[in-house]
Amino acid sequence: MSAIIFLIFIGVLVAGGFLAAFIWAVRSGQYDDDYSPSVRMLFDGEKYKKEHEDKAQDEEQQGETDTDAKKQ
Repeated sequence: MSAIIFLIFIGVLVAGGFLAAFIWAVRSGQYDDDYSPSVRMLFDGEKYKKEHEDKAQDEEQQGETDTDAKKQ
């Protein structure tokens, strides 16, 4: 009977350790962008840069439009 209690206690400690590691990973940004790194190797350097520059410009223009609408 004491062996079962001991194993349950160890199991709870191990599960708590994994939960703490997962929470730390999420808070430190380990899961922020899980798509781009896997696809980055498929693009040529120039093409990849151009796509992201275009996307950044679109977001910048959209941000300017949003701020213009807020001013009015």
